[in-house]
Amino acid sequence: MKNGLLKSFCCAFSGIGILFARERNAQIHLAIFCGVVAAGFFFCLTAFEWMIIVVVSGLVFAAEAINTSIEILADVVSPERHPQIKLVKDIAAGAVFLLAIAAAIVGLIVFLPKIIAFFS
Repeated sequence: MKNGLLKSFCCAFSGIGILFARERNAQIHLAIFCGVVAAGFFFCLTAFEWMIIVVVSGLVFAAEAINTSIEILADVVSPERHPQIKLVKDIAAGAVFLLAIAAAIVGLIVFLPKIIAFFS
């Protein structure tokens, strides 16, 4: 049981490493997340604000990982261009985009009052 659990964690960490090493969009999300974390420390976010930021960021990363998995699997299943595969890939990418927009809105809700107060 222990070895199976350890192997599962190793596979998960490997997948995360592959995601951030190979996927440009995941790298962009990571860079934005690092900026948000720095801003969070600068503006002294509350515990609740941190929880919101962590949850929406985790959702964006998870969606990006799922999208990447779908794209890789689709390329294996159908190496040549196929209109249905294109639909699947576009919809999965759209899901990540929608979640990123929602995360950006959450970021504005959390940070905009702090930015306004800072410059007032």
